[in-house]
Amino acid sequence: MTLEQLTAKTYKKLKDQDFGGGPGRQLAIQVNLTGKVSGVFYIEVKDGVVSVMPYEYIDRDASLFVTMTNFEKLLTGKLDAKTAYTDGKLKIEGDVDKVIALVRHFGA
Repeated sequence: MTLEQLTAKTYKKLKDQDFGGGPGRQLAIQVNLTGKVSGVFYIEVKDGVVSVMPYEYIDRDASLFVTMTNFEKLLTGKLDAKTAYTDGKLKIEGDVDKVIALVRHFGA
């Protein structure tokens, strides 16, 4: 899978989900892919609208560091975020609560 395919899959997964975002509500998470396939993209939810773009996000709430394989497993619900974090498969810098708010939509 390429970075472009993963960002498209992520957007497709999240675009119709209800994040409970009213005006002024926002979360921005940057995903840093590590391992064989590296790259960066961000997931932003602003006023209930989801954007997934293959760029760095300067004013992000948090950054995730994860392999593409493990991110895809998180996205499909095959890997629990807490387990991944505990096992060292997922590293988080920044606002952990906002990461949790995002990843609970992955397995849905």
